[in-house]
Amino acid sequence: MTEDEKNMRQALAQAERARDRGEVPVGAVVVSGGKILGRGYNRPIGRNDPTAHAEIVAIRRACRRRKKYRLTDCDLYVTLEPCAMCLGAAVQARLRRVVFGALDPKSGAVRSIMRFPFEKLNHRPEVKGGLLAEECGLVLKDFFRPKRKKQSTERWPSG
Repeated sequence: MTEDEKNMRQALAQAERARDRGEVPVGAVVVSGGKILGRGYNRPIGRNDPTAHAEIVAIRRACRRRKKYRLTDCDLYVTLEPCAMCLGAAVQARLRRVVFGALDPKSGAVRSIMRFPFEKLNHRPEVKGGLLAEECGLVLKDFFRPKRKKQSTERWPSG
């Protein structure tokens, strides 16, 4: 198992924590030198905070731990393609790399619905997508499957 895969598995463990709390199962970790500095999972519902995405939570924790707002030697691993807000936070933190798993067709800002305008910024993290994409996507599909089933039966009553 590569170091990237090991770190993404840590992000997947965070996604499971989100799922267990009824949040959309996305997890993230910030890593430097093989050590996890910040962990996070989606918490917008529980915190009543639309900015409490897994990436933001992990970045905030890593910054507090370092007592710095720049994380130039750190990598962010996240199970789902980041949105524009989270990519913006990665740029502001000066993260070295952003590694994500599954694509996000609803709000992904790397490939899916938009391409983040890195070329206009003074910092550009290396971005790598598709790491353990199938496993990362499966966590989300398993979470939403019963919700979709319930919605479809509510819309189309039998009889």
